[in-house]
Formats: sequence, structure tokens, C-alpha cells
Amino acid sequence: MQKPPWEQGVGKHRKIVPYLPDKFSSQVKQAIDSVIDLTKIPNSSRPDGSQITPPPLSAPELLWSQLLPPPEELLEPPATPEVPSPSIQETITVDKFEFTGNTAFSEQELATVTEPFTNRPITFAELLSARTAVTKLYTDNGYLTSGAFIPPQSLDGGSVTIAILEGGLDEIEVNGTKRLNSGYVRSRLEIATGKPLNVQHLLDALRLLQLDPLIENLSAELSTGSGPGTSLLTVTLTEANSWSSQIIANNGRSPSVGSFRRGVSLRQANLLGLGDGLSVSYTNTDGSDGIDLSYSLPINPHNGKVTISYGDTSSEVTEDPFNALDIESDSRYFDLTIRQPLVQTPTEEFALGLTASRRESETVFLEDLGFPSLGADEDGRTRVSAVRFFQEWTKRNAQEVVAVRSQFSLGLDVFDATVNNDNPQTGEDVPDSRFFAWRGQAQWVRLLATDSLLLIRGDIQLADQVMLPIEQFALGGLGSVRGYRQDQLLTDNGAFASAEVRLPILRVSKWDALLQLTPFVDLGTTWNNGDREDPDPNSLVSVGVGLLWQQGDRFRARLDWGIPLVSVDSTGDSLQENGVYFSIEFNPF
Repeated sequence: MQKPPWEQGVGKHRKIVPYLPDKFSSQVKQAIDSVIDLTKIPNSSRPDGSQITPPPLSAPELLWSQLLPPPEELLEPPATPEVPSPSIQETITVDKFEFTGNTAFSEQELATVTEPFTNRPITFAELLSARTAVTKLYTDNGYLTSGAFIPPQSLDGGSVTIAILEGGLDEIEVNGTKRLNSGYVRSRLEIATGKPLNVQHLLDALRLLQLDPLIENLSAELSTGSGPGTSLLTVTLTEANSWSSQIIANNGRSPSVGSFRRGVSLRQANLLGLGDGLSVSYTNTDGSDGIDLSYSLPINPHNGKVTISYGDTSSEVTEDPFNALDIESDSRYFDLTIRQPLVQTPTEEFALGLTASRRESETVFLEDLGFPSLGADEDGRTRVSAVRFFQEWTKRNAQEVVAVRSQFSLGLDVFDATVNNDNPQTGEDVPDSRFFAWRGQAQWVRLLATDSLLLIRGDIQLADQVMLPIEQFALGGLGSVRGYRQDQLLTDNGAFASAEVRLPILRVSKWDALLQLTPFVDLGTTWNNGDREDPDPNSLVSVGVGLLWQQGDRFRARLDWGIPLVSVDSTGDSLQENGVYFSIEFNPF
């Protein structure tokens, strides 16, 4: 008996390795660590950068066992065969083909591929070719476990029925899990393995799983199921270490509270085995202490996630001569975020999200007097309640990463938020929690040659009115325009752009270490709304050069020198105000 077309060329234990873009080279991944974080709009006083995308891992292997049972198990031969023997050279004329069992393709689509075999005399071999054409339509579109056959029937009526057996999965078996719940893996494959089984969709789902930071590597085997047209998918995986930590030191804080910042963070990415993550971080300067907590929980197999974040920072001004005023502040935030990817492929993601946000700050001086900051009440307090709608798009391959983030923020008069009237004496606008603003961020990382990178990034904010300081746009310092002190300019609106090239000057293979020269250009401009005057100058421009030392994924140190091209008034003598910035990151595990 002729082997059905959907089984031709498929034998037991034939490996098919799906295409997956090569793992990002280490320099691309490490470059991402230093550019803006598109997963959230950073606080103007926290310009830290972090990784935007997990590094792709090696491609999963899909091991094929026999796709379908032998034809004799699929079809029991009739007692009296009614289909002519292929040795008989009789011909028939088929007016039309009818189809049963088809759900992937419509009657019209199937009729199109069988049209060449209608309204003319055809032989038995050509009749089988019509069946083959239907099977080929399925296999060409990824339905490799589906096939067509001609069931026993009378061929005298001018109509021939082609039956289609659409393949499906009996079960998904997950092996190798330890702390990770097997349902986490199974649910992410089930959304791609509905009947009829499309192998291309399955491979895409496996690639996405391979990119999951909770999974080190995986392989899959598709074997014969319990009945005709069914298969068993067996997935074997190795879990990645879900613990991570980081120790940092840099001069990225405002000199008013001490520019030298040190911190430590700890993260468990699979706390309860559900793919839920808990992170804790502590940062400190000579005049500030801050703690940040975050917990995230997956809510569906499409990687939708709910995240709860909380942070509290207490500060005191230590910079002369303002330290004589004994200025102290306490600020905190609480965010509840829902993020849902709408498009997910191994090389592209588009996601939407909504954040309910609360920001509070209180500043006093001379022990208990409310500090008269912009928009604060008589006790020096400001409270912002806002809803933030964001959109994120990332596209990547082995040579480049493009990431874009947009966020619309709507301030609300709820939960005792700050509400102010215009100044009755001057008529000037006074900022409060009622506002609308848009923030856009983008970055492009391009591999120019081995160990050579081009990084371009931008950031912009547009607001509809005068903004409270905790919602303003900051310009200057580490992560912004280097060559100036941190948050040199703070305004309602602003735009920033930066271009940087990383050129290798030394590689030490035995240490997996690389030293790069990093010339850069930074520039930005700011402006205010309403009656508030713009700062003078309102634009900052700098050029500079740096050295970047990286040892694998564990250690990274950077030293930058920025040369300001626009003069500003500055009385401080910190490293920042002399254009020097440093940062050290160590990841123990």
C-alpha cells in the first residue's frame, strides 16, 4: 500500500530543530543593561538603567516520533472495496469534490486545490493526486499531523468525497520541573496546540518558552497518541536558577543628598512555583535611604502579569550651605500594574498595560516646618493619584534591538490627592494632582562589528499644565546629559537624545573580559507650561568619552567623562559637576 503523503519522509526519531535567532552576543546584552529601561517610566530622581529583554537561549529541539499510525490502523478495509484498483485504467469524471472533517480550511479553499481534477476524465492515479493535493495544502501550512484520504464510496454519481483527518494532541507531558509548576509550561503550549495541530505554531510556542528566564533549556518529542490522528507531546526541560542578586555603586544621585549611591537587590523569580517573582532592593547615600519591593504574578498563559510595587525613601539635604536648614523629606509610591502582551513571537512583542499609581512626599525644614516646595500644602506635602496607560513594542534579532515605550498619565482628584487653586495674588497656575502627560522612550542597539556597538536612545515628556516636582522631566547627570550634575534642570516638558559608540580596545579571553572605549554625545532641552519661566539655559549639550569593563554577566564597571558645551551656574565640587561619572555592578548569582 502506498505510504500516505503526510508520512513520507518522516521516520522515527527524526530531529527537527526550529529556527531561532542566535543568542544575543554578550556585548549586545550588556549594552542593553546600560540604556533606559522601557519596562517602566523611571522616577526623575532614579535614572537607573536596566535590561529590557531577556537574552535568547539556545533553540529548543523538537524530536519527532511517528506522526500518525500506519494507514491500516487509520482505515479498516471494507468487506467489498468499491474504489477501483489502481491497476484498472478506467476513468471517471468528477463534477465536484466534497469534503468531511475539515476545520482548518473552508470548502472553497479545498475546492480550489482540487479544481484541476474536476470536469474531465481522470484515472485512479489522478484521483489519488487530488487527495495528495489536499494533504499538501495542510502540510504546507504547518499541519504536518493532518492528512486526507478517500473513504470507500461509489464513484458513479459524479461526486467524490475526500475525508480529512485533522491531527490533534492527546496530552502534553512535562518532565524535568522542580520548583516550577508543570502547569506553567503546559498552559503555554496548549494555546498553540489546538486541533488541528499546527506544528509551526507549536515550534513558535517552544521558542517563546526557551526565551523564558525560568527555563534554561528544553526539548520536545511528538509521538503517536492513543487513537487515529492523535499525538503525545513530551517536553523535557531544565529549570534556570530563579535566584538573582546585584550589588551596585555609582555617583548617580543628586549631590544635595549625597551623589555616591550604593545598593543591593535580591530577586526570586519563581517564589511559589507559579512563575511569580519577588524582588527587594535597598539603596543608600550619605543623606538618603530607600527600599523598594515588588511582587509579580502571571495571570494567563499569554504572559499577562499583575505587579504590585512599593517604595519608600527618606532623605536629608547634606550639601552646603543648605544643610543648615535641616531639610528632610520622605517620599513613597505604590503601583498596581496589569500588563498584557498582545503580540508575542521569538523576535517581537507588543504589549499594553495599565497602572494605578500613588505618589506621596513630605518635606520639612527646621525640624517641623513645611517646606514651601512647588504645589505642596502648608505642611510640605504633595499627593498624586494617577492612572497610567502604557504601550510597549520590542523587536530584536542577532544584530539589533529596537524598543519603544509610550505612556499616557492622567492625574485624578481621588484618595485625598493634592488639589490647588490658582495663586489668588499673582494668578499663576499652581500644580496639583489633576494633569495629563505623555512620556515616550525609545532605544536602538546595533552590532556594528565584533564587540562594536552603536547605541541611540531618546526620551520625551509633554504635559498639559504646570506639573508637581515628582511628575516633572529631569535633565542632566548619569543616564541623561553627562557633564552636568544630576537633575540639573527640572521642568514640565523635556526631550533628550543620546548617541554612543562602543569600540573594543582589549579582550582577555581567559577572564571572559572586554574593555571598550565609549565616545558619546548627549543633548536635551526643557520648557515649562503656564506662567512659569523656562530655566536659563533651558538646553544642555555635552560630548565625552568613557571606558567600559565587562566580565561575562557577573561584573561591569564604567567610567565616563562628559564635557559640557553649554555653561550653567554651579557652585558644587562633586565629581558630577566636574563631568566624571562611575558605576560598578556585581551580580553574585
